[in-house]
Amino acid sequence: MPSMPQDTDSDLNYRERATLHAVAQGGAEITCSCEPDLFLDGLACCDQATAHRLARDGLIAPAHAGRPGERVPAVLTDAGKRALSALVSV
Repeated sequence: MPSMPQDTDSDLNYRERATLHAVAQGGAEITCSCEPDLFLDGLACCDQATAHRLARDGLIAPAHAGRPGERVPAVLTDAGKRALSALVSV
């Protein structure tokens, strides 16, 4: 179960912000797992710790359910959209 998002607009580091932007652009996939891996344009994200944190904090999620380990489209959650829009408006 994802943890509740914190004050994400001020807590996100550069890589987390960049990863949110990349997911928002489309073409991202995430594995259905308790520690999901993120893929951007078919390539493994170079910082899986960032992907794990964004998923745990409820900022990114699978677009739909899948089998364990299956790659499905990744999307920003409502909290992720709010965090990203807060960053853009700064």
